[in-house]
Amino acid sequence: MATEGKEVMVVGIDDSAHSLYALEWTLDHIIVPFTKANSPFKLFIVHAKPSPASAVSLAGPGAAEIFPRVDSDLKRIASRVIEKAKEVCVARSVHDAVLEVIEGDARNVLCEAVERHRASMVVVGSRGYGAIKRAFLGSVSDYCAHHAHCTVMIVKMPKTKH
Repeated sequence: MATEGKEVMVVGIDDSAHSLYALEWTLDHIIVPFTKANSPFKLFIVHAKPSPASAVSLAGPGAAEIFPRVDSDLKRIASRVIEKAKEVCVARSVHDAVLEVIEGDARNVLCEAVERHRASMVVVGSRGYGAIKRAFLGSVSDYCAHHAHCTVMIVKMPKTKH
């Protein structure tokens, strides 16, 4: 779905500082420098909203009452993430980015967005998990690096000096 002869770039975002940094870095170093000369990229910013069932792992009496509240909270978080992404884009005069919220696991959502938009690049932030945390919690960037059918750019936040 490369539009107007442009390459497509998907940037995955969530509510983490690492994700926001990845979006800012991408805009500052790849998108904005070309805006005056017509950016070669069509930008899709994608947020994966977890399903209430994946956020609440209990099955028993009372679970039915919890799901609507959890879903409401997840929608509120998604709205906040998208609003922050809009602010970051507007602050950098990027007005043509397409923002999407898709329910599902972030790993699958991003890889599916790459396929759907025929993206040539996906950008994700890195939380800097060590091997043990990555093994237990999973890594969206690692998954995308192995499964996305395009170039994967993993943006790391600079380490703070003590």
